[in-house]
Amino acid sequence: MHSMLLSLVILFTVGTLKGQQFKLEMLQEGKDVSFRGMSIPSDSVAWISGTKGTIVKTTDGGENWTWLKTEGYEDFDFRSIVAFSDKKAIIVNAGSPAVILLTEDGGTSWKKVYSYDAKEIFYDGISFWDDKKGIVFGDPIEGKLQLLVTEDGGNTWMNISDDANVQMKDGEAGFAASGSSIRTAGNGLVWIGTGGTQARLLFSYNYGQSWTSYRVPIEQGEESQGIFSLAINDQKQLIAIGGDYKNFRNNNNIIQLSTNGMNWNAPKTRLSGYKSCVDFVDDTFVLATGTSGTDFSVDGGQSWKLLDEKSFHVVRASESGKLVLLAGDKGNIYRMVKDIK
Repeated sequence: MHSMLLSLVILFTVGTLKGQQFKLEMLQEGKDVSFRGMSIPSDSVAWISGTKGTIVKTTDGGENWTWLKTEGYEDFDFRSIVAFSDKKAIIVNAGSPAVILLTEDGGTSWKKVYSYDAKEIFYDGISFWDDKKGIVFGDPIEGKLQLLVTEDGGNTWMNISDDANVQMKDGEAGFAASGSSIRTAGNGLVWIGTGGTQARLLFSYNYGQSWTSYRVPIEQGEESQGIFSLAINDQKQLIAIGGDYKNFRNNNNIIQLSTNGMNWNAPKTRLSGYKSCVDFVDDTFVLATGTSGTDFSVDGGQSWKLLDEKSFHVVRASESGKLVLLAGDKGNIYRMVKDIK
């Protein structure tokens, strides 16, 4: 069923970038579902996942949306998704039992390609290097970070947690707030952000087989604090973002920047509050969103301005930056528009 674009369009003029003016456009609103996962494989195709087994898809840049069913999984919270086209996508739920579902027919049917019913299991994110190789990570079991990898496009998954042997501090875990605390790049590079009792950047150069960790001086120490999202541009500049989701107005030390993962610095200006997702639109233009609202930066994350106070959980941009979407509670889906003046 296709949902019509709401006749009421809300436009917020928020600033300029290279002669372009930004606007936020309301596409969907008022549904009893919370969205946290998003993947935008092209300028026209986007998939969004969330509670109650809900998946939505657009093939025309957000003008119309198809609401898809995951039969048998109506109580699952699919917080992580990666899409390859308008036909193929993979979704991962947060919680136990854990499942990974694959569709290759545009969401008409879903195939269970992995499951794990341990009560402790909680997967936080999924990312792919190419159309074949991908990785999923989850909270530790018996102190060990949970890791799955695939080499056949998600049809089969291997648990490499024991071989990788990434030891976590008691109370350290990941966050599935937007499915974006894991990022991949190049041939085998992968970064994971953690939080809780300590916040670290975990890095692997060989498809998750071995790992190095670096402390990140971001808000941490409590279960609700740490790194909730990572963003990396083509120059491998890193942004780690988060804060404390229980105190979303607190903007003290909730973002750190790095060029190598080892050395971190705070930006010139603060964010407006806790953020659950950050994404590069291009190499210098960045968006960060959360329950405290959405902020933007035009200088790679050094300086920030509030875009709007409306709450979202996730923001993503297509590779070209032409399609930028935000989603959150109550089925909210918004699109950012840049008008060249």
